[in-house]
Amino acid sequence: MRKVLCVVAGTLMLAAFGGPAFAEGDAAKGKELFTTKCGICHQVGPGAKTLVGPELNGIVGRKAASIADFPSYSAGMKKLGDDGYVWTEEHIDTWITDPKAMIPDSMMALAFQGVPDAAERADIIAYLKTLSQ
Repeated sequence: MRKVLCVVAGTLMLAAFGGPAFAEGDAAKGKELFTTKCGICHQVGPGAKTLVGPELNGIVGRKAASIADFPSYSAGMKKLGDDGYVWTEEHIDTWITDPKAMIPDSMMALAFQGVPDAAERADIIAYLKTLSQ
């Protein structure tokens, strides 16, 4: 009986707290946020080019450090790519929360403080999801 109660309690906790890592965002808000917070270093859309950072078309689902014409990936980012790390929504969320915590030697970690607000991150990710390569 005790085991059954533990299983039921665990199932209820998963149902209550086991949802997505972050809420679905608003792509329109995300576009504005991307422009102000990310657009200084990254381009998106038709004709996007690498700037200080690589272009981000199709970033969701793309392998890390995989833009061939971007020569400035840090050693840590290259290692992620070599290890097969893929930019899922959750991984992007972790990265833009605090790049320094993830890869301290990356150019982004040195130049970008991160986006602490979870709703803003969700909006930016929703926008990035609308972009194809």
